[in-house]
Amino acid sequence: MTSTEEEGNRTKVSSTIPVLGLSLSVVAALAAALAGFGSRWGLWYFTVGFKILAFAAFGGAVASVVSLAGAVITLRKGLRAGLILSCMALGLGLTTFGIPLSWFLAAQRLPKIHDIATDTGDPPSFVAVLALRKNAPDPPEYGGIETAMQQREAYPDIKPLILDATPNNAFDRARSTARRMGWDIVSASKRDLRIEATDTTFWFGFKDDIVVRITPVDEKSRIDVRSVSRVGLSDLGTNAERIRRYLKELSKSR
Repeated sequence: MTSTEEEGNRTKVSSTIPVLGLSLSVVAALAAALAGFGSRWGLWYFTVGFKILAFAAFGGAVASVVSLAGAVITLRKGLRAGLILSCMALGLGLTTFGIPLSWFLAAQRLPKIHDIATDTGDPPSFVAVLALRKNAPDPPEYGGIETAMQQREAYPDIKPLILDATPNNAFDRARSTARRMGWDIVSASKRDLRIEATDTTFWFGFKDDIVVRITPVDEKSRIDVRSVSRVGLSDLGTNAERIRRYLKELSKSR
């Protein structure tokens, strides 16, 4: 084999590695997407989706290694097209690997609770939502002092909001904010100053239930919110983040 032929073979191999890395990244990313949407569409239970996601994350890690090697090789050989492909594949692979990794790290750091309330001493209770939670693995009853202690340690910022508004006005603003958040309103009672709703996560389609309680305080209104998952031991901070966003939006409403 001549030196020209050897060089041609090396160039061919160098060009193949970026394509391989991109192919692996695309397959891993599609598997990760399907892991969640398949659960949302009822094709399999969410635990199966998590297993698929774990395999997708492993595939993303392998694709990242291959793509990084492709980027180094093509950079040295001055193969611009191969370098671009490798960088694209590397970004996609790292994303596919990074998202599940961030979930895993959050699960190690955050407490294994899925019931968050601004008032842990007297959390708002569900009424209308109870029928929707009939077959849910997670109970609607509050977990008590142990849950409260874990929440206070992990999410000390989750507190009631004092709104400078009459109870009726606060109710209207609370209901409008819930709708803007994309929640499905299950019940909204102005007489009882209570709102119950359900929020569905985008990827896996997890359904979490929310209750908003409004209490008159002098000439203002105290807003308490409770957000509870229907399945899962840990919510990875989802319910706390939902309450934060809701209260932030409510405080800016008019």
